Amino acid sequence: MTMEEVKPETAQAAEPVKASESNIEENADADAATNIEENKNKTEESEEALKVANKAVAVAVAVESSFLSDLKDAEKKALAELKAKLEEAIVENKLFKKEDPKPPKENQAETKAEVQEEADKVVEQQISLWGVPLSPRSKDSAAAAAADVLLLKFLRAREFKVKEAFDMLKNTLQWRRDNKIDSVLEETELGDDFGAACYMEGLDREGHPVCYNVVSAVFREEEVYKKAFGSKEGRERFLRWRVQLMEKGIQKLDMRPGGISKLLQITDLKDSVGPSKKELRDTMKQALQLLQDNYPEFVTRNIFINVPFWYYAFYALLSPFMTQRTKNKFVVTRSSNVTETLLKHIPAEAIPIQYGGFKRENDTVFSLEDDPVSELIVKASSTETIEIAAPKGGTTAVWDLSVLGWEVKYKEEFVPSDEGSYTIILQKVKKMGSQEEELLIRNSFMNNEPGKVVLTVENNTSKKKKVLFRYKTDQ
Repeated sequence: MTMEEVKPETAQAAEPVKASESNIEENADADAATNIEENKNKTEESEEALKVANKAVAVAVAVESSFLSDLKDAEKKALAELKAKLEEAIVENKLFKKEDPKPPKENQAETKAEVQEEADKVVEQQISLWGVPLSPRSKDSAAAAAADVLLLKFLRAREFKVKEAFDMLKNTLQWRRDNKIDSVLEETELGDDFGAACYMEGLDREGHPVCYNVVSAVFREEEVYKKAFGSKEGRERFLRWRVQLMEKGIQKLDMRPGGISKLLQITDLKDSVGPSKKELRDTMKQALQLLQDNYPEFVTRNIFINVPFWYYAFYALLSPFMTQRTKNKFVVTRSSNVTETLLKHIPAEAIPIQYGGFKRENDTVFSLEDDPVSELIVKASSTETIEIAAPKGGTTAVWDLSVLGWEVKYKEEFVPSDEGSYTIILQKVKKMGSQEEELLIRNSFMNNEPGKVVLTVENNTSKKKKVLFRYKTDQ
């Protein structure tokens, strides 16, 4: 039996981006290390609070409709008021900060009509967001409906407080204009710097694109870390690249009413350098602020996996910079429960194998669309088998199998249909452990005579185990 190595995927990168105008408090940074030490005494309380929060996530992130007919009267009123304020700001040219006027062309005075024509062009160029026109002049019903979906994101991020939602929208538009965010997708020359730190991979059970973040593990090497975070320029490049990745994710979304308009974020803290690295800590806080301020309601859940002990103290530091709505979307799990947690949100065939799933890079045997994963429960102190029929000689069977919770005995054999033939042992009895190379078994066998491949899982523990598997034959 052979095991395949995991090859992390890569993503593209981009150029610097200025920090959000919502500044991070500097005094918090100065004594951050001291705060972490002090917070150790509160770790148990924080951990318990996060466990309670995990249980409440299903309620907190209940699906919120983007259909106008499903909104409450107060929500419809807030949306109408926000649209009115937006229209007024556009008509009165108050949506953006005033820029210094350009000097008139030499020996040529601009007429009133020319000034108005130029203003109209500016308005038309500046009131689209993620490709959705926000102009009240739009007569396109589909575009108007998509604009409502976007405006609802700002309203929900501010608990339907119209003025706060409008201010957030204005700040986002201004930030995008100041930092040329609309052109960030064209900036691909810096992709090698942050290759595997974040990448998009598959969809969750509800159709949300999934974004994996493994920043800490990627940058634990000192040389790589210094290159990325050792200078202000490097940190700004990282922030701009992170914004670019968010923009790429949004391109996969559907802003129509009822469409999938959010991402699922997964952050892997395995082998993380921890909060002792000031530059990384500061940059992560800036990234959090940028995304929270300028991408409202674009994340359905934030799942943190392989969470180490120090995370709970770090969470206490970041908590003041997060809205309650953001906190409500957090799901936290330690290394022993990673696969189980992800399976609640993502189908097994779409979870990368390093997290206990069945998704292999460039897999030529099984496909996500055509080869779904099945489940089998093995009760405590019992044995279950999976049989793969091979009715003709020369049949090749291939299979994937994993067990949640490990601590089971496993074997593979080929049993011929002819009782006079010998059973062939493909895999002697072995104990499946928690090592990464044992998370997913893949094996294959070509028979010389009719029979069946039998996979046996023996559970001698006091708890039931869940077996995930799939197989195919060439006959």
